[in-house]
Amino acid sequence: MAVAMQLPALDRLDTYPKLLLHNAANWPGDVAMREKDLGIWQSYGWARVRDEVRAIALGLKSLGVERGEVVGLLGRNRPNWVWGELAAHCLGCMSIGVYADVLAEEAGYLLSHSGARAVLAEDEEQVDKLLELGDRLPELRWIVYHDDRGMAKYTDPRLVSWQQLHERAGRLADEQPGLFEREVALGRGEDVGILCTTSGTTSHPKLAMLQLRPFLEHMSAYLRADPRGSTDEYVCLLPLPWIMEQVYAVAMPLLCRIRVNFPESAETAVADMREIGPTHLLLAPRVWEQMAADVRARMMDANALSRWIFDKGLARARSAVERGRRSAVADLALMGALKDRLGFAKVRSAATGGAALGPDTFKFFLAMGVPLRQLYGQTELAGAYTLQDGGAVDTESSGKPFDNTEIRIEDADANGVGEIVTRHTGMFKGYFRNEAASAEVLTADGWMRTGDAGYFDEAGRLVVIDRVKDMARTSDGVRFSPMFIENKLKFSPYIGEAVVLGHGRPWLAAILCIRYSMVAKWAESRRIGFTTYQNLAANPQIERLLAGEVETVNASLPEPQRIRRFLLLYKDLDADDGELTRTRKVRRNIIDERYRQIIDAIYAGMERVHIVTEVTFEDGRKGRIEADLAIHATAAAGAVPAKAAA
Repeated sequence: MAVAMQLPALDRLDTYPKLLLHNAANWPGDVAMREKDLGIWQSYGWARVRDEVRAIALGLKSLGVERGEVVGLLGRNRPNWVWGELAAHCLGCMSIGVYADVLAEEAGYLLSHSGARAVLAEDEEQVDKLLELGDRLPELRWIVYHDDRGMAKYTDPRLVSWQQLHERAGRLADEQPGLFEREVALGRGEDVGILCTTSGTTSHPKLAMLQLRPFLEHMSAYLRADPRGSTDEYVCLLPLPWIMEQVYAVAMPLLCRIRVNFPESAETAVADMREIGPTHLLLAPRVWEQMAADVRARMMDANALSRWIFDKGLARARSAVERGRRSAVADLALMGALKDRLGFAKVRSAATGGAALGPDTFKFFLAMGVPLRQLYGQTELAGAYTLQDGGAVDTESSGKPFDNTEIRIEDADANGVGEIVTRHTGMFKGYFRNEAASAEVLTADGWMRTGDAGYFDEAGRLVVIDRVKDMARTSDGVRFSPMFIENKLKFSPYIGEAVVLGHGRPWLAAILCIRYSMVAKWAESRRIGFTTYQNLAANPQIERLLAGEVETVNASLPEPQRIRRFLLLYKDLDADDGELTRTRKVRRNIIDERYRQIIDAIYAGMERVHIVTEVTFEDGRKGRIEADLAIHATAAAGAVPAKAAA
């Protein structure tokens, strides 16, 4: 169904706050967002959102926050997070979002580097992180907290409650009528509004400076490629500091008034999504992968007839999709009910981005009838700037560029593969307080070097292969993409994370992490005893199970790209240990350094390796782990293929 969409004129409404006031004046009672709290959906119209933003902005103004300063946001996805961001922009401040699950040290780096003057924190947990940093945040003057449970015992003079902030706002509004509107009018489209953290796959995240009007102009191009309107629904599931949630949950609603819905918690997200029935959806690859794994986990508990229906229905649906058709039988018997159960019944446009999604997972959701499309972009380039058109099954490309975007391939080889270089109207201004890094990626003629390797296919679609620096070659000259093989491995319901090795080595190997929830369920159903992740991963039957999964993937790969040896790690890869970014991208340099002993043992032909290492727990404490790990050979290395225990 085509969406009637008329975008506002950005020559006049060139900032977020101006768009907010425009929407509140013209559609005051229309639902802008909803939040589920204590099992009940609370709705907020555009006028209510404006009033909440006004109160926060005037409260910050009364505290002395000035134009050009930085306001931090630290907490989970909630309407007040978005209100706080918009309030910062109303005062001409820059906003910086910090992931809710970061440890104090990481939050400290971002807030110190940005020079944040005030932070809007959700609750006691987030406040504790800031107070733990002590005098390491010399520029931080105010910590405003939203949830006051447990806060009575704190005496830090920087602390301001949500109620106190509103009281200060009321007094300032009485003293200076019209101040809020005057502050909004001072804003200019060229103002830097957002300091958005990059992935930080090699070091600390950098802060991309995003200007408001260029960002909105690029969002308009996105909406021309994928229209939506005021009757559409979106569920905010991904962290708000991530660039694509900034696109979907903050900028797009201001332009097209799509309704944004905030689930009560991660645990209730699927049930909450079913209640809303979103028409548009954006999920990271890891979320799509986990959903596919969860479906398979439920089927493990099903009876023999249900498993037979699932296997046959899925095979029939996938076969039909690959021919560009739908299977009415599969939809009726399986896929329709499955699609509804996951909350996807009304989805007209679904997207994945941030990393590559494995082709098997992609086809799984297409077979279900989810109109899933791959997008591609970077934080520095305002998120996505290519998108598949959804007209055909395409698990390889990221689609064609938006109508405001130019892409060229530099230093292409004989196959047309080279570095992707891009420019468009919404590009970042540079990295905050880091001119040297800006100069490394921005060319003299206004393009950005993405650092990704790719090429255009015959249809003019962009195919992204891997990071240029991660494209690998064995010592025998075999070229391969670790990410491509890792995604195939992670389609297994039993493999949660994978790191493929082999650059400069004679053959490929892998470090694997079990998907604990699935493997635990498999073990319980066979009465296999275990107490922790570590001893479950070390169980010989689990090792045989994973060996079978590796053999299945190997069978789909060219012989030189097959995994010869692998090892099951004693723990999951963790962002708190620096092994992953907050968006779950592997930090390969950290893996190479931290697990050097394991990697050397794999390539030395050893059958076991004993390690002693340090890990970081969720509360920030550090601990010591000692483990004896088995190294397994596959059929590609000349071993007899291992079969999983029955």
